This record gives sequence, C-alpha cells and structure tokens, in this order.
Amino acid sequence: MDKWSEILLGLVLIVIAVLVSAYSGDWVAWGLSFNFGSAAWTFLKGGLVWLVIMVGLLFLMLGISDLKD
Repeated sequence: MDKWSEILLGLVLIVIAVLVSAYSGDWVAWGLSFNFGSAAWTFLKGGLVWLVIMVGLLFLMLGISDLKD
C-alpha cells in the first residue's frame, strides 16, 4: 500500500469508529435489534470499536513509518 493511502485509511477508520461509538447509543435505531442481552451486546460493540481503532492506528503508524523512507 502507498504510504499516503495507509495514513488516510488509518485516519478514516479511527474517525468512523469514534463517531459511531459516540453517536450510536442505541443500535436498534439502525434496525439492528438483536436479543443477546444488554451486557453481552455492549461488550461486543465496545470490542468492535476498539478493534477498528487499533487497525486504524496500525495503518497510521505504517504510513508514518513509510514517510521516513
């Protein structure tokens, strides 16, 4: 991947994950009504957000390290 596309993809993933976690307090509004139980569903949503943030940080760090080359 190109260094600039890695930086852009990393920033986009981080921003999207933060915005989704901030503005979607209730996923039923999006039509995603699952019957998992509130604690388990909250845990899964939080884990998904952190996974996307970590992948975004990975792409961001890869792009920044490629800037040195």
